[in-house]
Amino acid sequence: MPLTVADIESIERATLTAVAPERVEALDGWLLPMDHGTVGRAHSAVPLHHEAHPPALIDTIVQRYRDAGLRPVLRLPDVPEFEPWWPELRAQGFRREQPTLTQTGALDGLLALAPNTDGVSLDPRPDAAWMAMFLGEGLDPVDGASRSKALSRAEGMLFVSLREGGGETLACGAACFAQGWLSMHGLRTAASRRGRGLAGRMIRAMALEAQRRGITRAFLQVDASNEPALALYRRAGMTTAWSYAYWRAG
Repeated sequence: MPLTVADIESIERATLTAVAPERVEALDGWLLPMDHGTVGRAHSAVPLHHEAHPPALIDTIVQRYRDAGLRPVLRLPDVPEFEPWWPELRAQGFRREQPTLTQTGALDGLLALAPNTDGVSLDPRPDAAWMAMFLGEGLDPVDGASRSKALSRAEGMLFVSLREGGGETLACGAACFAQGWLSMHGLRTAASRRGRGLAGRMIRAMALEAQRRGITRAFLQVDASNEPALALYRRAGMTTAWSYAYWRAG
């Protein structure tokens, strides 16, 4: 079912609940999160609807970020209504980077990924083992620290761990329940255990908690080039609602 204008706004508001920037300003149908960390969603201006916006807003948005001492970044959906912005952004030295997919789906598909949630726990705070997995192999430590700090600021976030026999943490992730959506973040599995269904068990646990709270829909944002993750989400019935990219000032 196509998303409504209200759905798009609720997803963007839920996203900022999850990544929890230092502060958020509002401007004519936009949210302007302000943050000194590395999480792109926490410091990039984003529209609350995908209808036409006047390109003249670019200068106002840019100035608000410069006044805050931050590099201007815009997170723009890849829809025809925003194509008139592209020439002006390029003329001002912006570069389009990091294509990302916003995917949505019903809980039924998430629940069907695994038959059980063995070894999975959902906790209000990340423990040392969760942090070690989240900041582990292949993740830049500065970026990882920034991401974990943003997640830990989020209201209502639950930190998901999968432990073998109650001991070693083999997979982790985070779930946020806001604006009527389950959103999933930071899913990681130990390299030696990938392909064994651990992520599916964690996602099922997140979906069961969402179901308990009366939530029926989920979304996530995934790098467009992350084919293993996309294959998992396709099995869960997730589909791409829209793509977006970051426009960063040079």
